[in-house]
Amino acid sequence: MKTTLIDSPASLAHRLPDGHPEHDGRYTAVREALAGIAGTVWAEAGQAPVEALARFHTVEHVDRVLTACAEAGVEGFIGLDPDTVVCGQSARAALSAAGGAIAGVDTVIRDGQGAVFLLARPPGHHAEPDRPMGFCLFNTVAIAAMHALEIHGLPSVAIVDIDVHHGNGSQCLAERDERVLFASLHQSPLYPGTGHRGETGLGGNVVNVPLPDGTDGAAWRAAFEAEVVPALRKTQPALILVSAGFDAHADDPLGGLGLVDEDYAWAAERLAALASEFAHSRLVSVLEGGYDCPALGRSAAAFVRALARA
Repeated sequence: MKTTLIDSPASLAHRLPDGHPEHDGRYTAVREALAGIAGTVWAEAGQAPVEALARFHTVEHVDRVLTACAEAGVEGFIGLDPDTVVCGQSARAALSAAGGAIAGVDTVIRDGQGAVFLLARPPGHHAEPDRPMGFCLFNTVAIAAMHALEIHGLPSVAIVDIDVHHGNGSQCLAERDERVLFASLHQSPLYPGTGHRGETGLGGNVVNVPLPDGTDGAAWRAAFEAEVVPALRKTQPALILVSAGFDAHADDPLGGLGLVDEDYAWAAERLAALASEFAHSRLVSVLEGGYDCPALGRSAAAFVRALARA
């Protein structure tokens, strides 16, 4: 599968206080791990326009984030919640992350098929329409979904979230738009405390698969096959978007699942095969979590190599 890596160097501008787990070393670890992978081409992300953000977020939310970044200035920090902090250049990084996701959608639709992996931070899947949270400022994958639906006119999209934490912000999109299938495999109980099986959206377009602490790769794969695959096949979305968090890895300090590098290669192969069944081989993945840098780099590389081989 033709695989495009969209890079957002502005990720390095999102500077956070010492000791924060969502630091710029995450970007560097993935960037170095992806360099030179055969069968990939690189492109650079541009900034998303505000109107693209407003297809998912409220104008008040966008203004709040941009204003906080401006007020932080060159050396300062402003906390938007206990976990979510911005500096003066955080807006540039977040807008570039959203812009890269939009470019990924444009790329696979223009080419008619293919995979995209977006290397960008901050992550996005916790950001709700009117609320930044969980390290996330703007919901990158939700913005990409709305771009596909409203600008390209696709009839449906799916968001598959493989981060160890539930993508509560992305679920908000499915809960108000029946064109979106949201499927998440995540540890529970764990932050943010959402993602229960009883949360089913509009006529079943939300599929939550909460997994207990200690779940290993074999059980994770079995849950994917048993619950995510049937939902995708039933819906047959025209595009698959992936919140590609790698913090379900056994080495990650913020989660308690037991995946290893090879599980992420399997996930990429499976998602690529499903995209070829009914989504015109169109697959766009965006980086979410992953807080042990060596494990993050290896997992992302395994995922991208599998896409390029698919």
